[in-house]
Amino acid sequence: MAQEVGHIVSGIGSKVRALRKQAGWSLQQLAAQSNVSAAAIHKIEQNGMVPTITTLLKVAGALGRPVSYFVDEDETSSEPTVFTAAGDRKPIFTSHTGIDLDGITGPYGRFLLAGAVATVIAGASSGETPLEHPGEELIYVLEGQLEFTVNGTKYLLGPCDALHLRTVQQHAWRNPGKRTAKALWMALRPQ
Repeated sequence: MAQEVGHIVSGIGSKVRALRKQAGWSLQQLAAQSNVSAAAIHKIEQNGMVPTITTLLKVAGALGRPVSYFVDEDETSSEPTVFTAAGDRKPIFTSHTGIDLDGITGPYGRFLLAGAVATVIAGASSGETPLEHPGEELIYVLEGQLEFTVNGTKYLLGPCDALHLRTVQQHAWRNPGKRTAKALWMALRPQ
């Protein structure tokens, strides 16, 4: 067990470094996006420091990956097809409160596209700081309402409405309604 934990921990740094380079970001740019110091990110990348769960959540969120990408994926498997039964959806961890994500796609390590059924409680939001990261997102509302602000333009989505955006733009989301919203939320991350 200790050897398995050691292997997982030793892989975190290389995954962070690879994703940062894929995004074309310097240490300072990732630091600004994640609110984690550049020195700490450098230590994580060099395996000189094991990040706390809070730090890993911040870095993972900035890089557009769930924490599970860094600690729970079997990179040796190359199976190109993943079936997810309705009762077997795995939760996707996010640093945002008020939103639950139930994964419907295979792991990021093998696929560029990720999707989840998102349940967003009334009043929940992505926070005060706009999001900005590489990739694309497609949101299709199933129930309730979600409001998105993309580069200052507001979009109010109700059932059967969709929004597709490049996430390099500043964007934010919130549930302005009085009831829980549900949406199919897809994300495409660059290689």
